[in-house]
Amino acid sequence: MTRIYAVWPFVATMTAIVAASNFLVQFPFQHLGLGEILTWGAFTYPAAFLVTDLSNRRFGPEAARRVVLVGFVLAVLLSVWLASPRIAIASGTAFLVAQLLDIAVFDRLRHGVWWRAPLVSSLVGSAVDTALFFSLAFAARFSFLDTGLGLQDGSLAFAVPLLGFGAEVPLWVSLALGDLGVKLLVGLAMLVPYGVLITVLRPAEA
Repeated sequence: MTRIYAVWPFVATMTAIVAASNFLVQFPFQHLGLGEILTWGAFTYPAAFLVTDLSNRRFGPEAARRVVLVGFVLAVLLSVWLASPRIAIASGTAFLVAQLLDIAVFDRLRHGVWWRAPLVSSLVGSAVDTALFFSLAFAARFSFLDTGLGLQDGSLAFAVPLLGFGAEVPLWVSLALGDLGVKLLVGLAMLVPYGVLITVLRPAEA
């Protein structure tokens, strides 16, 4: 069984990434006319899957789940402080479901070519995470997560052109698709540090 102190660097890194992402997702990326398509959180969050995959490869799925669960609790607590209760709830739900799915997919593919497990698991996890987070955090049907706590409704339900040029959709839908596109690209880029770090972080049982 993996000793708890061995996974704490992964837990600390995971917590920092998720807390930062939950803060940054509140701010549109106001460059290149992408304010209705993208948030700053899309650039940081994919690194969470890198942390999960590295801990999974190093210590196995049980330890990776421990990293996710402890990181989940700490990140939600920090997110309530840095963002809002609604974003913390949305983030916590999406994070937990997507990361546990990432672990399951990675573990199933871990014995194939080195890049397949982290690529497929992070792409699947990113899609699930984006769908859950943006709907819970910004869709009008979940406004009770704000109003039920006596807070102002933070939904982003007003209509905008999809990705800046398509049919009109709620802003949160356009932001979700834009964020997902960036997350997928960043997820691909994360293969570079993953490929470098696996030469150092070999499986603990090896």
